[in-house]
Formats: sequence, structure tokens, C-alpha cells
Amino acid sequence: MKLLHRVASVVFVCSIFSIFWFFTTNNKDYTICRQLENSSSSFAYIRAISSEADEEEWEEEEEEEDGDKSGHRRKRDPDTASGAGAAVNNLSNSEYRLIQSAIWRASVHGAAAASASSVPPERRLHFKPKRFYPSDDMNSSWVSFKLQINSRHLYSESSDSRISELLNNLASLPIVRVRQKEGGSQLKLAVTLIDGTKAIFKPMRLSREVGTLPNQFYFSDFERHVAEIAAFHLDRILGFRRVPPTAGRYVNITQDIKRLAGADFQKTIFISPDGNLCFHGRCSYYCDTGHAFCGSPDIIEGSMATYLPHVDYEAGRTTFRNPWRRSYSKLRKAQWEKDPDFCRNETLITRQGRWLNDLVDLAVFDFLAGNLDRHHYETFRDFKENGYPIALDNGRGFGRSDRDDISILAPLYQCCRIRLSTLETLLRFVRSSVPLSDRMRRSLANDRLPNVLLEPHLRALDRRVPTVLRTVHKCLVFGDFEDIVVDDGY
Repeated sequence: MKLLHRVASVVFVCSIFSIFWFFTTNNKDYTICRQLENSSSSFAYIRAISSEADEEEWEEEEEEEDGDKSGHRRKRDPDTASGAGAAVNNLSNSEYRLIQSAIWRASVHGAAAASASSVPPERRLHFKPKRFYPSDDMNSSWVSFKLQINSRHLYSESSDSRISELLNNLASLPIVRVRQKEGGSQLKLAVTLIDGTKAIFKPMRLSREVGTLPNQFYFSDFERHVAEIAAFHLDRILGFRRVPPTAGRYVNITQDIKRLAGADFQKTIFISPDGNLCFHGRCSYYCDTGHAFCGSPDIIEGSMATYLPHVDYEAGRTTFRNPWRRSYSKLRKAQWEKDPDFCRNETLITRQGRWLNDLVDLAVFDFLAGNLDRHHYETFRDFKENGYPIALDNGRGFGRSDRDDISILAPLYQCCRIRLSTLETLLRFVRSSVPLSDRMRRSLANDRLPNVLLEPHLRALDRRVPTVLRTVHKCLVFGDFEDIVVDDGY
């Protein structure tokens, strides 16, 4: 009887322990990492766990070759694997599990925090009394887009049909007015369509095969029209929706530019030795005969980015200097490049509200696109501290597919902070049978221009997503989960 009682006691204790183990975490990495997160030996332990997980993958992912009699086991090649295996792209099981645990903890912590402090309610942009230009068609998709701008996004998921209509109009409606837009280092044309829609046209300067040269500085790089188009699609897939709707378009230089442009601009239009119609306009850089935009013979493609509400007549915007702005010098480095503790020393990490989380989102977006040219950002003045950075001017992205500049992620690895929703989205890409590159292919297929992004740039997206996740993983190894993965309701 005593023996039976002892056995029952052991079974009861084991059952309680199993339940506690299951609900606390479902993997050994998380428990031990939490115990050792402030210990000098934690990193060594995580490396040991990672090696063990990799060893398990080696054993489980055996790939047999035809005619191979040796019996040796081989790890799956991430470049030739398909489905989820290809998307993981060297993100180990231990890294995945630790990030998954952090997401779970942030979800629980965020739900508890939500009861104590609520996220500001979503509200629409408040327009000035003179809301629209007299020529605006009140039923146009552009006016609808402006009226839908809110304190969370430029447009919502529910407005996809209207955004598709807007993109189609940008690519096809007749152009009735053209003028060169002031400001900026490279040429931009402000165009007006027949329904009153206003957009920024950036013409094609170089073919898609010509990227950033290896010895070229970011501040002297050319802007690419396809980068503007791809940035909009990438932003929408990531769920940020902070890039104005942008579409590719073919423009007739004779009918749409030469006929409508002013006298000063027409002086920069000429016929090349090859018989093509060209123009260069006037700007700070690359606006000369040697850097002209040329049609074939007078047809040129470019990007059409939707105009935001006018800052004077409709809704004001405020421009801020990016704390992680580069020096724009070939000799000097910016302060954040010299100070590893820049985030803490500048007290950036202690700022309240969504500001830091939004800048990390922007850094993740720029890293995936390979854009080093984020020197300033704008917010709608009406939203005040609840406003988000609008991702304008993305033309210097997608310049090099063979290089991943980790310094773009400085806001992430210096502050060790990332939004829960962003981390969940990135993790889905590496465990899904449809990686980010496939989603981009499908989305870009709806654009009028063919091959907006070449395959090397699409494959680079799948390589860069795990890099972001591994950066988060390094923060999780040493830091407090609740301080790193934050559920702020956005």
C-alpha cells in the first residue's frame, strides 16, 4: 500500500511539472536562456544549443543523390531546397525557437499592458478648410486615398480595391499638366492627370541591369524608377503601408512632356545622335547633357508616385532629421557609426510612444531594400506624437543585390527594440512555403512595367529576412524579452 502511495505521489509531481513545462515554454533554449541572460556564459551556451540543433538538422535532412553509394549524410542545400526549407535560409532551429518564445512572451505582456493603457484610437487626417483644388474630381481614387489617410497608415487593407484603381489611373490616365518639381538632388516631374490626380514622375535613367557601382558612395548613386515601384510593393507586403501608392508607366516625351512643359524646361530637350528624344531638366546633380533621360525614340518608362495632401492647402507635414543619418562624406563618419551605445547615450531608447518602434520598422524596410539614403523623414503634423514616418524617396534602394549593409539596421541592434507585429511578419516569411521573394513577384506582376526587379534582387530579399531575425536573436540572448519585443498595439 505504501509503495502504491509513493508511485501515485511521483506520478502527481511529474504531471504538475509537465504542465508547468508546457505552459512556460515548449523548448529548452528559452528556459535556460532566461536563467543565463545576465551571465557571461550565456552566449557560449546559446552557441552550443545552436550547434546541437544544426546537428539534428544534419541528421534529419538527409538528401540522397542518384548513384551515391557512399552512405554519407548531407545537409540540404538552402539554394536548391524548395518551400519552407529554402525560405529559412540558414535560420537555425534554436534561433527560430528563441524568437518564437519572445513573441509569445510579448503577446502575453502586451495583452496585460493593454488593459492598463490603451493605444490611441485610429483617426482620420484633419484637412484645412480649403480642402481640395478646384480641379479635383471628388469621386476620383486620388481624393478617396487622401480621405482614407489615418493615424496608423496611409491606407488600410480594406481599401485595396480603391488603391488598385488608383494605381491603374497612375499608369494610364492622360497627362494634362507637367512641371519640374523644385528641390531634391535629381530630376522629378510633378504631373497632373485628367481626373485631377497629382503624382511625381521619375523617369528611367539606367537599365535594370545597371546597379550601384562597387566603388560608388551611396550619396552619389543614381535614383532608379524601379526602386520606387518595388518599395511601394515591399512596404505593402510588410504591412507598414507608409509608402505612397506608386506605379510604373510609359510616357510619350513628345506628347506628355515637350508639349506641356514650360519654356525653361523645353530648352533642355534635344535629339540624341542616335535619333532619340532626350531631356535633362535642371537640378543639383546629373542634370546635364551627359546624364540625360532618353526615350526610344520618344517613349520612356518611369515611376508615378501619388502626391500626398498639399502641405499648404490641405494637411501640413513636419520634416525630422533621422538620428541615424549618415555623414554624406567620404572622410567623416556619423556619431552613431562611432558610438556603439549611441541609442542609450542619446536617450533615444527612453522616449515614450511609438517613435522608436517606427524608426526600427523603417530601418528594417530600408535594409530589405538596401537603401542607405534615409537622411530625413516626414510626419503629418495633425497626428502630433502619434504620427508615423512616411517613407518617401526610395529611389536609391535595390542598387546592389550582392551586398547586405548591416549598418542600415543600426536602430535595431543599437537599441535592441522591435515591434511585435513586425517580428511576427518576418518570422512568417522564413517558415512559410511562400517566401518574401514569391510574394514580391506576384505583387509586381500587376504593374504595367515588366521585370520591375531582377531575380538577384528578389533572392536578396530572402537572404536579408533571416539576417534581421538573427540580429533580433542576438539581442534576445543577452537582453530582457519584454524590453526587446514590444507590443504597442500597432
